[in-house]
Amino acid sequence: MSVKPSDLETSPPSRTGGQPRRSPLAYLVRFQSLLGLILVVIGGVVFSPRRHGSILFLQADNIANIVRSISETGILALGMTFVIIAAGIDLSVGAVLGLSSVLTAALMVNQGWGLWTTLPLVLVAATLFGLVQGGLSTRLRIQSFIVTLAGLQAARGLALIASDNQFININYGDGPGNAPPAFAILGERLFGNTFPVATLVFVALAIVAIFVLNHTRYGRYVFAVGGNERAARLSGIPVEWIKISVYGLSGLCAGVAGIVHAGQFAFGSPNDGSGYELNAIAAVVIGGTDLFGGAGTMVGTIAGAVMLGALANILQLNDVSAAMQLLATGAIIVVAAALQTFVGRRDGRSR
Repeated sequence: MSVKPSDLETSPPSRTGGQPRRSPLAYLVRFQSLLGLILVVIGGVVFSPRRHGSILFLQADNIANIVRSISETGILALGMTFVIIAAGIDLSVGAVLGLSSVLTAALMVNQGWGLWTTLPLVLVAATLFGLVQGGLSTRLRIQSFIVTLAGLQAARGLALIASDNQFININYGDGPGNAPPAFAILGERLFGNTFPVATLVFVALAIVAIFVLNHTRYGRYVFAVGGNERAARLSGIPVEWIKISVYGLSGLCAGVAGIVHAGQFAFGSPNDGSGYELNAIAAVVIGGTDLFGGAGTMVGTIAGAVMLGALANILQLNDVSAAMQLLATGAIIVVAAALQTFVGRRDGRSR
């Protein structure tokens, strides 16, 4: 989806009338994540090992493992989609996830705080961290990848301080040194032990993100700022606030992912989330979001995250080495980005 500034005060943009005809290759790029997901599922069925005649890839327990594994990076990718559509990038989300998981564990276990004080504070801290990064990048006109790379280091440092460079194990129960038992639900499964609660959090946030991006004035402003910042400014859009706020949303998502991470694995570590930012960016790129900003879909991001999780699962089921898994993922990202660039040049959208 993309939006012109002139569309902002009227209705959402038409998908058909008045727009140039798209080439088949443009449709391939637009729906590349969904097509890729279908191909991965077909590949999973064909190449999956069998056990007693049943396909391991399609077993309920295996599917639950896939959706659980992509929940945290999927949540990060939702926030990352807002940032990239606004023509930015956030390299700090993995470190903010680690900081949030450490804060969650430290406050509940070491300080004896309850859920209703710990969780809001962690979310506010992660959101403020994102807003500060957005403010520095926007007000000081520093490239976002430099600011968020510095933010990555700062978040890791804060996590080391908050944890005293220690692994914080979360035990559940009453009394000092224990976390509230209700927090353990994030590591549970619902509906006959098939649907992880962490995935339920991801799905709920995804619904909210889709609505905000596609059906609110704020979402249209994000598209406009990423598509043409000067035109957006002339149209009266608060460009600076939009650019700062998307980093706040990204920080908020990283905070939620950190809480989910602490709940799923019952610990907090300053090294949590290392490399997650790359998986989140990969999901967004594979999902068809333009790395130059101004175009993208939240549904594509979700499909990209699921596709990466399913692909990793297939490779693991076939005992493919971790090195080959990384190579395969890297190749897919390069192909997705190359398709975007090629189609962008054909359409005269390269910047």
